[in-house]
Amino acid sequence: MRAPVLAANWKLNHGPTEAAAFLRAFCGRYAPRDDRTVMFFPSALAFAAAREAAAGRADLRFGVQNVAAHDRGAFTGENSAAIARDAGATCVLVGHSERRHVFGETDAETAEKCALAAAHELDPVLCVGEKLDERERGETERVVLRQLRAGIRRLTAQQRARLVIAYEPVWAIGTGRNATPADAAAVHAVVRAELRAEGVPDAVPILYGGSVKPDNAPALLAADGVDGLLVGGASLDVESWLAVVGAR
Repeated sequence: MRAPVLAANWKLNHGPTEAAAFLRAFCGRYAPRDDRTVMFFPSALAFAAAREAAAGRADLRFGVQNVAAHDRGAFTGENSAAIARDAGATCVLVGHSERRHVFGETDAETAEKCALAAAHELDPVLCVGEKLDERERGETERVVLRQLRAGIRRLTAQQRARLVIAYEPVWAIGTGRNATPADAAAVHAVVRAELRAEGVPDAVPILYGGSVKPDNAPALLAADGVDGLLVGGASLDVESWLAVVGAR
C-alpha cells in the first residue's frame, strides 16, 4: 500500500489573506501524520502567504499551479520553474485539463514544462485525462497514454521516480459528475502498466481528480490503484478539506 497523497488545487481562488487564514485554521486542526502526504497548490500571488502561514509544518508540501515552458526571457505574466523553486515550491501541476483545454497547452509544451520542472528540482504532478466526446468514442486509453508518454519522454530515470501522476477525466471536473471507483481503477491500471513499461517505479503515486467530495473520497481511495486525490472545489473549505484528508 502506498501512503495516499491528497492534493488541494485552489485554482483562481483564495487570495493571500484568505490563503493565510485557511492555512492557520487547517494547521490548528490537522496534526502531522506520517501515513499520508498533503499538498497545496495556491494561486501564484497567494503562494508565499499560504506557505508562510504553515511555517514549521514540514509535513505539508506547497506547489505552484503552472510554470512557463521557458526558463527565462521576455514572457510577460509567466513564472518559470526556477522562480517557483526559488520561492519555495517543491512541486508543480503540469498539463492540468484547464491548461490544456482553456489555455491551449499542447503535449509539446507539457513535455517542456515537465523537463524544466525536473531540472529545477520541482516534482511534476502530471495530469492526464479525456474529454467526454473522447470517452464516448472509446478513446480514453489512447488519449491518456498519449498525454502520459509526452509528459515523461524527456525525463531521466531518476526524474521519473519523482513524478506524481493525476488522472482527471475532463468530463468529471467541476460538473458534479464523477467517475465511479471502478472507472477510476480501470484507467489507473492502464496508467500503471504504462509506467512499468517505461521503467517508472511503482512507488510513483497515481491520483484521481474530478468532483471529489468528502462523501465519495473514501470509496475512491479504496479503489484498486488509486493512490490519492487531486481536489478542486472541496479543498476550498477548511471543513470539507479536513474531511477529505482524513478519509480512509
